[in-house]
Amino acid sequence: MITGPGRVRTRAAGAAVLGCVAVVLLLGLGVHLGFAPQLRFDAVVSRALYAGDDRSSTVSVLLEVVTTPGYSWFRAIVFVPVLVWLGVRRRWATLGWVAVATVLVSPLNEGLKQLVDRTRPDYAEGGAQLASLSFPSGHAAGIACLVTTALVLAWPRLRARRWWVLLGVLVVVLVGLSRVWLGVHFPTDVLAGWAVGVGWTLPVALLLGGLPGGRAALPAREASWTA
Repeated sequence: MITGPGRVRTRAAGAAVLGCVAVVLLLGLGVHLGFAPQLRFDAVVSRALYAGDDRSSTVSVLLEVVTTPGYSWFRAIVFVPVLVWLGVRRRWATLGWVAVATVLVSPLNEGLKQLVDRTRPDYAEGGAQLASLSFPSGHAAGIACLVTTALVLAWPRLRARRWWVLLGVLVVVLVGLSRVWLGVHFPTDVLAGWAVGVGWTLPVALLLGGLPGGRAALPAREASWTA
């Protein structure tokens, strides 16, 4: 039976997951049913934030750099060495939940895209260049999954946790905003993507014992890492 801090973490994770599911459902229904206030919000904010069809090459390169952590290949570069490290140390349960979270978030997000079937913003140097669907944002989901997985995995070992959380949130926000600046997503695509990333990673960690104190969590002490 889960007691003490473990129960608090479980409840907090569960509440976060329910909130994320609600965000995805409500925003997805809003898009699918053509909810006018949501569509107006998306149109106004996306036009206000879009960097423009006539943006300089310097701005374009900078935005591409900012958006890079949301790509699946970037997630692989970050986590493949971690998975190898865990395998070498035979921490199979930890390896399992991290692999499930980081690998399957993309198929999940793609399935939601097909379900909602939203076209990209119609900007000549933005969404009009892409044939793929818009809702939810895969980059937003990917970076939210990456940061959430990294924080949950490293939590027992982290010092100055508040600063690591703030750094993670900053990266997630910047990658998400970059998708709107580039004109390839509407704001609610990004909001839903963030919710998908967090709302997928936390239940995986919860169900497979990856939350701090769980059977698949890393130990806090240095000696335990090599035991």
